[in-house]
Amino acid sequence: MEKNLLFALDIGTRSVVGLVGEKVDNNIQIIASHRQEHRTRAMMDGQIHDVPEVANIIAEVKNALEASCGPLKKVSIAAAGRALCTIQSKAEIEISERSVLTSGDEHALELAAIQAAQQKLATSNTVTDPASYYCVGYSVVSFTLDQTPLKTLVGQRGKKTTVELIATFLPRQVIDSLQSAVTSVNLEIATLTLEPIAAINVLIPQTMRHLNLALVDIGAGTSDVAITKDGTITAYGMVPCAGDEITEAISQQYLLDFNVAEKVKRQLTANESPTITLVDVLGLSQEIPIHEILKSIEQHVADLAQAIAKQILTLNVTPPQAVLLVGGGSLTPMISEALAQSLDMPAPRVAVRRPDTIEGISEIPIDLCTPDAVTPLGILKLSASRTLNFMNVTLNKEPLHLFNLGQLTVADALLAAGIDIRSLHGRPGLGITVNINDQTNFFPGTHGTPSTIELNGHKASLSELLQENDVINVTKGVSGTMPSLCLSDIFDVIPSYSLLINEKSYDISPVITINGMPAQLDTTLEDRDQVIYRLPNTLEEILAITDNAMELPPYRYIINGNEREYSIRPKYAINQNAAHGASPVNANDHIVVTQPSEPTLGELLGLNNDAENFITILFNKEKCNIPLRRFTIIMNDKPAQPTDIARNNSIINFSSTEQEHPMISDVLLASNFNPKTIPPGSIVSILLNNQPTEYTSLVKNCDEITLVVI
Repeated sequence: MEKNLLFALDIGTRSVVGLVGEKVDNNIQIIASHRQEHRTRAMMDGQIHDVPEVANIIAEVKNALEASCGPLKKVSIAAAGRALCTIQSKAEIEISERSVLTSGDEHALELAAIQAAQQKLATSNTVTDPASYYCVGYSVVSFTLDQTPLKTLVGQRGKKTTVELIATFLPRQVIDSLQSAVTSVNLEIATLTLEPIAAINVLIPQTMRHLNLALVDIGAGTSDVAITKDGTITAYGMVPCAGDEITEAISQQYLLDFNVAEKVKRQLTANESPTITLVDVLGLSQEIPIHEILKSIEQHVADLAQAIAKQILTLNVTPPQAVLLVGGGSLTPMISEALAQSLDMPAPRVAVRRPDTIEGISEIPIDLCTPDAVTPLGILKLSASRTLNFMNVTLNKEPLHLFNLGQLTVADALLAAGIDIRSLHGRPGLGITVNINDQTNFFPGTHGTPSTIELNGHKASLSELLQENDVINVTKGVSGTMPSLCLSDIFDVIPSYSLLINEKSYDISPVITINGMPAQLDTTLEDRDQVIYRLPNTLEEILAITDNAMELPPYRYIINGNEREYSIRPKYAINQNAAHGASPVNANDHIVVTQPSEPTLGELLGLNNDAENFITILFNKEKCNIPLRRFTIIMNDKPAQPTDIARNNSIINFSSTEQEHPMISDVLLASNFNPKTIPPGSIVSILLNNQPTEYTSLVKNCDEITLVVI
């Protein structure tokens, strides 16, 4: 009868430990073990740096074990918590009250919560690239049945079950390098867990988890931390430094090869002599007192302890009730005392633990009752329980290793690859909004095309179940595009028309501008463009586009010592009717633009002929306007009249006086009466309204003045 062998490997930074056990009843009996240290620094900080070298060490361990146990095909491994990410999630399942819950139901609920954690990680910003993270283990925080907390659901009945757990994720690089090293020696990964999960299952059973404890697995490259409280595991964490930091310090201080420095570090606690003899890289032999070496590494040990304490306080907020140290690095001199000091705890509450007895494993050999054997024993114990294993599929020609959570679907594969399912469907293209002739117009984008999913060459849905070595091809949908439009796609061409300007014919074409700049009918439109496309329809527009707009420079004068400008405008007529700039223009109109004449002094000075500025009388039976204001105009040092042309750049002096009631003498001046026309010796008399009067008599509007010569 073939034995049911369990093979566990602890692939550490300093060494590889292999254990082979056999499941007998409910216990595991250890058959063989082998430990092999790395010959070079092929691993650093829990990460494989030299896969072939690590694979060689694994092969040596495997061959040594196979010599006594027979062929080994599958192996259980654990990953260090380097770049660890934890997600707390929960899942609920509605059940029938008639059925009794089984361990399978409990496991299915746990897997549903893990899938929820995967989705939470993939859709959050917790890590930069969620597709590069694998779930490597989980710890149940609590089970609830109809709102009642329970330790297990097995054998219970109810309506609604809930599980809350902590799922742990590591970068794909960490897992892939482990898998590469293992598969290269013809081993298949049976289960995978996290090193602190393995360790805590050995040292802190369920009956101890009501205590607030911190388990610290100090290895060579990393220090993994797990916290228990209130009956469950509450958090996992990792510090990227461990025993190698102390080895490196010794190497630097005494110029030692790294492997030699590692041996010196181990002798600090194992050597009964007060001195250690060593040979440095120069070949010089030295005998160094142990207390001197301890003094040289004291600060480095304190720094390591502070880093671990900081992680514990980050996860637990306050110091725990006790700290359990495991791993080869826990034997570092002074580490327990330094950690107790960093956490401000009594020194006895921080202690190194050895796996003397483990529930589920019988007869632990003496050589495995050491702190660095805790993790490999935990991996072996978990290899016989429900843990995570791989399913291998191909997604878009790339291999994808999925943790077999049971009933995996195409959607799970896409989620693990970091593909947002919502992004598969092609979205409609964005539309554009264009303002055309002060009216807003919206033009929608094109429709997107849907995605296609094929499973082993056949169309499939997201809910399709996966099998080992399935091939998935996903073609993302193509999103729609913004519309590419020009004016000719929207409007019919507006015809031009003809008209005459000063007897010259012009063809008037439509005006096209986009955002105030000249454009053509085939110019591509952009979102929020401001478009003008219409025929010019006012006189001002017509004159501008036909270059008939007159830009006359202003006249400049100095009037009473002040500089002044005076502008003149041309005269317009449309079809012989007076017009202005805003006048409408139509096809076949006749437009006349007349050059303006130079201004007169009256126009320049505002001496208008309004009736309120004159009175009207009859002088010798003829109407005569008598001004109520008297003007004095001097232009370029010469007297001038309001009717004279105001030449450009002239110097003008102007004054005026007002008189409310003109006299007879003002009438004679206004009528241009010339006294020289009276014959000598004649007698002249003046009648005001047929009554004799004097030259100084006042006149008013509508008076009648008669000059009589005898």
